[in-house]
Amino acid sequence: MSTPDPLTSPELDAVHPPTGEPLLRTRGVDVVRDGRHLLRGIDLAVFPGEHWALLGPNGAGKSTLLALLGAVSHPTRGEVDVLGRRLGRVDIRELRAHLGHVNPRHPLRSPLTVREVVLTGATNTIEPDLHRKPAPEEVERAELLIDTLGMTAAAGSPWTTLSQGERGRALIARALMPSPRLLLLDEPATGLDLTARELLLDSLDLLRHQHPELASVLVTHHLEELPESTTHALLLRDGETVAAGPVDEVMTTELVSATFGHPIRITRQEGRWTARAAARRMPTG
Repeated sequence: MSTPDPLTSPELDAVHPPTGEPLLRTRGVDVVRDGRHLLRGIDLAVFPGEHWALLGPNGAGKSTLLALLGAVSHPTRGEVDVLGRRLGRVDIRELRAHLGHVNPRHPLRSPLTVREVVLTGATNTIEPDLHRKPAPEEVERAELLIDTLGMTAAAGSPWTTLSQGERGRALIARALMPSPRLLLLDEPATGLDLTARELLLDSLDLLRHQHPELASVLVTHHLEELPESTTHALLLRDGETVAAGPVDEVMTTELVSATFGHPIRITRQEGRWTARAAARRMPTG
């Protein structure tokens, strides 16, 4: 008998697009606020096993798009399908229960342990439900995720004593507790030092390798914060798509320069990207 995948569960079958269909799809999406376009004409399709980067400068519309994909907000125009359900025709609270949305600004202030924080992901609450005892399979899944994210040594540590990098990895484990098909990450490496960033990206690569059906969307404006396992990219500038598709076709010097409005040289080594602004010519004579 095979061991069931801890990131899947039968309860999700009711919220799942037909085989061969994308987990996320947007068609001609506009978001307009106070007469200003935050997004214009966005088309995107994310399939199982794909790991997308949403890349662009500040104010490009990345977080606005992620809010649509996470069933947090609705478009002004266009269509957004999340797990086969059309926003505007479904209870978005139901959809959110099947999405792993990692918010690095998690509002927890009480000294819960890492293990307790991860277990709150099963009920999608900030504090533990005092009237509900976690099921044995939930505790087992929490321990497995804590180990996958490299947090076993800190599992009993209070949240208030963790570094920002440790909190980020704990929140990813928490987001995976309800067995989502999609993981949405909003600038998860922001504010991390070099070691913490590399530990986070290594954990994401391991997670994606162990669970090939999981899809993810990661928002950033730093190419150095992209895991090696990134498969696709969407480049945004002023709310519009500059390019979208397989990462090797999109992450080029020309397209990234157009996205940021400045000459930027892109290099890739051992699966990771670096970006440098073109050097200015020093005056001679």
